[in-house]
Amino acid sequence: MTENKMIINLALFGRTQSGKSSAGNILLGSTDFHSRFAPCSVTKACSLGRSCHLHSFIRRGGQEITLQVQVLDTPGYPHSKLSMSHVKQEVKKALAHHFGHEGLHLALLIQRADMPFFEQEASYPIQLIQELLGDTWKNYTAILFTHAEKIEEAGFGENEYLHGVSDTLLTLLSSIQHRYVFQYKKGNLFSEQRRKILGRIVEFIKENHYQGLTFK
Repeated sequence: MTENKMIINLALFGRTQSGKSSAGNILLGSTDFHSRFAPCSVTKACSLGRSCHLHSFIRRGGQEITLQVQVLDTPGYPHSKLSMSHVKQEVKKALAHHFGHEGLHLALLIQRADMPFFEQEASYPIQLIQELLGDTWKNYTAILFTHAEKIEEAGFGENEYLHGVSDTLLTLLSSIQHRYVFQYKKGNLFSEQRRKILGRIVEFIKENHYQGLTFK
């Protein structure tokens, strides 16, 4: 972070068809990542996207700070064509290549709000995060709930929804200090929703004193 510019580095993890690439595009305000509905895994390799500069995004120390977002999209798992070991090695290399020195500020576990969170299915991306980020993974992980408009359509509020989720998800939320944010599929890419999501993410990063997790 320079005197008046902040770059935040994010990595997306989650199951196949959880909405990782689509979430990444909203965070970036672009269409960098290929995203579509398919009966198989769409993302087959890691790729990095960079946002335009968001001027005067926050104030810190009496100064207006310009924000830039870097997002690493990763293959989901279980994957229709790639093994767990292959996905792990690819993500490990990508983290070291892109964030080795600057550090990863936050791993975002992408979870569909309209899909149940079962322990066995959810364990794959969480296991990947744990192995790649190490013992401090809980301090650098947050959950981004995609398809949150389905909650509204069902007549639930966010708090009401969270009270009804599985014990497995409640335990995970507790372990990561309830760092979560909802993404609604409505509005354009540069909407207030995007600024709200990024604002929440910056708050999570602030809890770690803006320090990133480095990789060797």
